[in-house]
Amino acid sequence: MPILIILVVAAAGAFFLRDKISFAALAENREALIAFRDENYLVAVLAFIAAYTAIVGFSLPGALIATLTGGFLFSTFPGVLFNVTGATLGAIAIFTAARSGFGAKFAEKLEGRGGAVAKLQVGLRENEWSVLFLMRLVPAVPFFIANLIPAFVGTALPRFAISTFLGILPGTLVFTSVGAGLGEVFARGETPDLSIIFAPHILGPILGLAALSALPIILKFFRKKGA
Repeated sequence: MPILIILVVAAAGAFFLRDKISFAALAENREALIAFRDENYLVAVLAFIAAYTAIVGFSLPGALIATLTGGFLFSTFPGVLFNVTGATLGAIAIFTAARSGFGAKFAEKLEGRGGAVAKLQVGLRENEWSVLFLMRLVPAVPFFIANLIPAFVGTALPRFAISTFLGILPGTLVFTSVGAGLGEVFARGETPDLSIIFAPHILGPILGLAALSALPIILKFFRKKGA
């Protein structure tokens, strides 16, 4: 039931909110948002984190726009902390929903079934930290799915939360910094260049962190092969 509710809300959000949470909407309401932030800073922070948590937790459209908004309203720092906090809380909501629904039973069935699937599950558990960080640093796995897989293999909530918070931090920092410069972009009537994530000086360090996360897996592989 919990995961079903998330899927229903996500489907409804994709239909009703696809034009509501957009760059155009942010540009249109930027002055009102800044005025509200200046008059009610703490309330604005809490409301922003709650909204970001809901967007991620219910897989609503607009997570990237929310990240840009965090940078626009609160600058790169502390905006990046607000963004990462909201995203992590939303991810925890999905993780908890899967575990409380069918994730725990599914994990038990996989382990009891044996065979290649059980071996994969054991392998994931043996390299849990590395796999969790890789899923966050290299966004080859969709964010929603990356929240479900740990629930299915029995990952502990503290490990999931820590790896999510730290793993999404580098990429979120890049887009938050882009959001912090939106004032000049709005003044020129342009849209932000989000392809900056693929610039060598940005992508290189992120891939370096990913390689560092994968290093324990590689070392274990060669140790077993040598043995």
